[in-house]
Amino acid sequence: MKEADLYPPIKAHLAARGYTVKGEVGAADVVGRRGDELVIVEMKTGFSLALFHQGIARLALTDAVYLAVPARARTKALVRNVQLARRAGLGVMTVRLRDGFVEVLAEPGPYAARGAPRKRAQLLRAFDRLQGDPNAGGATRHGIVTGYRQDAVRCARFLALHGPSKGAVVRDGAGVPQATQIMRDDHYGWFRNVSRGVYALTDAGRRGLADYGDLGA
Repeated sequence: MKEADLYPPIKAHLAARGYTVKGEVGAADVVGRRGDELVIVEMKTGFSLALFHQGIARLALTDAVYLAVPARARTKALVRNVQLARRAGLGVMTVRLRDGFVEVLAEPGPYAARGAPRKRAQLLRAFDRLQGDPNAGGATRHGIVTGYRQDAVRCARFLALHGPSKGAVVRDGAGVPQATQIMRDDHYGWFRNVSRGVYALTDAGRRGLADYGDLGA
């Protein structure tokens, strides 16, 4: 596959919309003109940083700039590349080489991202729950430390010091509002229900304390 294989279908697509089209005009791969209107298409055999750089550079010449790549399966990578192009004010078109079908996935122009209040709230809760800055510089030797992990460590430390305890006692003594749920769900295999509402630390929990003993203090 060559970039040149994309040109005939793109030219036909633009010509059908009333543009006079020429290839390799100045620094641009494809230029279409309709009166005073200009449209520019930058072609590559796949998304790359260079393609985005080229497209953004062409915005100095016209607001109507498209990135064009061969049509492939709708993957997460494709969706994210289209999102990135839209945020940069670029359009995106794909070319199905077997029959020359051109599909416009995004039109060029200003783009305002939609807010995500639920995700924002989740991020703020995760930030507030995380004690200190345990992931400074990246993941720890045991992976990313979450606020949930820190709470589990505090519950485990309390049980190691005080022995089997009721969930409410651990909640108040360790300062973990979700203590009962954490011990009941037992995602790490650290806790064992020994009687109604009473939890004890397992051998895996003691090993977890050895690994994460500096967390949740």
